[in-house]
Amino acid sequence: MDLLRSGGMVNVCRTGHQFHQPKCYNGAMDHLTITRPDDWHIHLRDEAALPTTVKDVGRVFRRAIVMPNLVPPVTSAEAVNAYRERIIAARPADNPFEPLMTLYLTNQLTPTDIERAIDEGHITACKLYPAGATTNSDAGVTSIANLD
Repeated sequence: MDLLRSGGMVNVCRTGHQFHQPKCYNGAMDHLTITRPDDWHIHLRDEAALPTTVKDVGRVFRRAIVMPNLVPPVTSAEAVNAYRERIIAARPADNPFEPLMTLYLTNQLTPTDIERAIDEGHITACKLYPAGATTNSDAGVTSIANLD
């Protein structure tokens, strides 16, 4: 992916696009090439959709933070590891895409549960869904006070 600055705007073009020689303004280059960016919020879903979403995201991104709002939600080390294995299995063989996994916070999840998931799994982050706020968020947190 190429980013080309012109007139204060950043234009995004596919890798391989032929640009003219980059121009410099005040001694700074105005061209930046990002070869494999990261996606910091992706819903890969599961089951029948997973092979398509993994292939599509892996074509553009090197890594992605994967949202855990499946049914049932990804709330334990076991669930994180199982979901990650399904993602890796759906990845094309020649693709280095790396899923960065998240744990779905619930009212019942304890700090010990989170520490265990970090120790035993591939946890990059925890995701807080307010209960009922979005797709598959029924198991989400009903009050911040419940996270003590």
